[in-house]
Amino acid sequence: MKAFLAALLLATAAPALAGDPCCATGDLGLVVERATGSLLVIDRSDHAALGRIEGLGDLSHASLTYGPDEHFAYVFGRDGGLTKVDMLTRTIAKRIVQAGNSIGGAISDDGKLIAVSNYEPGGVKVFDADTLDPVADIPLNAKTIGLVDVPGRRFVWSTWDTGEAWMADFSGPEMVLTKLGDVGKNPFDAVLTDDAHTYLIGLFGEKGVTAIDLWDEDPEPVRFLKDYGKTEDDLPVYKMPHLQGWAFTEGQYVLPAVGQHELLWVDRTSLEEVGRTPMHGQPVFIIAQPGSPYVWVNFATPLNDTVQVVDSRSHEVVKTLTPGAAVLHMEFAPRGAEVWISARDDNRVMIYDTHSLKLTGEIAAESPSGIFFTARAHRTGL
Repeated sequence: MKAFLAALLLATAAPALAGDPCCATGDLGLVVERATGSLLVIDRSDHAALGRIEGLGDLSHASLTYGPDEHFAYVFGRDGGLTKVDMLTRTIAKRIVQAGNSIGGAISDDGKLIAVSNYEPGGVKVFDADTLDPVADIPLNAKTIGLVDVPGRRFVWSTWDTGEAWMADFSGPEMVLTKLGDVGKNPFDAVLTDDAHTYLIGLFGEKGVTAIDLWDEDPEPVRFLKDYGKTEDDLPVYKMPHLQGWAFTEGQYVLPAVGQHELLWVDRTSLEEVGRTPMHGQPVFIIAQPGSPYVWVNFATPLNDTVQVVDSRSHEVVKTLTPGAAVLHMEFAPRGAEVWISARDDNRVMIYDTHSLKLTGEIAAESPSGIFFTARAHRTGL
């Protein structure tokens, strides 16, 4: 009888699995191949590339997010493309061009809505995650940056041209759009803290950072670090820091000093600066290693062959690595055992053990940039 039931189960499951090159997605990820408009499907445990998905348009500044079941990825391209990718069949499920220039997006906490942040023509567009049919168009007559998902079917973003922060709430039968306040001149990016409590906005047009408490019933923008760098000359900014790489560790925000070669450490409660760390170059991504006191930092051109590891307790650099030419991104295994680093100009992804700091593997890739594991499907703000 047991053998009969097992055979029946396999026979029932077979049609659903037929043609699928793999049936589990928890160990998978995608590497953006920016020069060729393609994605490399990777297996984290095997340190292997499983295949390539082509035809995604301009991926020169691309990001992506995953649905909650890790079956589909949603890719946001520089050409305004929104592409739904099937992780099981390694194919494009659907692709639309929803704007002239998009810079990122987010998925709602229930996995039903995809929001896209646009430079041209500006504003935010929201789509049904299943069909990619339009749900809402929020123009605002401004370039949008720092779009994040917030619990409760909500999205928050900032506007470059007008220096504002906005929230769209889709929890009810009709969308509710709320202005959260004026945040400062030319916000260049923003990030949601790991507990979804605070929305942090970096400013390019003036000194300082703005924080908005999203747990407050009446959120108000609060400025801090307003006097940082006022007495020093800024260096040329070759690449804007990415705030979605800001680290939260040891009760601190770890922030890039725009126009300087250093990190800024800010107390999460008081919003007071508590330290600075001189660095190899201008920080781009600052990413906390899971389950450890360390943050990893990469840098803007022309000093972008280097990654530094910093101890959040001492604020000291403890290790300097040179993984390859033009390091663009880092992605940690969910529990922090290893880090994957893209070296664009060497056409490879390097894999390091985070305990020994030794190179344990590498994968060939075409001009790799962003690395995204499917574990992101279960993290707010990504």
